[in-house]
Amino acid sequence: MDDRGYEVASLLQSIDVPRIEALSIACLFSSDELSSQDIEKATGLRQPEVSVAMRSLDERGWIDERDDKRTKCRGRPAKYYSLKVDFADIIKVYESRILKMNQKKLEIIDDLLKMDI
Repeated sequence: MDDRGYEVASLLQSIDVPRIEALSIACLFSSDELSSQDIEKATGLRQPEVSVAMRSLDERGWIDERDDKRTKCRGRPAKYYSLKVDFADIIKVYESRILKMNQKKLEIIDDLLKMDI
């Protein structure tokens, strides 16, 4: 992952995106398709962390996943991932969450100001 990818990951983390998700999104953002091993190498995440991040992103419908059964090694087929939504759409989801959270906080502040203390 290049400097731009790390900057994207850092900015995502600054808006409370979990570290492993931020790194994974930033990594996938800069590539067409990556194997789980490619993501591990690029981000420094361990395999279980990549799996957790991919599961979370898949549950949101943000990634495509495919198995490559044509592997020379024994064991499980290699998994390949790619973003299937625009990066801007992902950012809009986080923006919406932040706006909702801030609106709730403003309502609490308003309630506190209305109290006769």
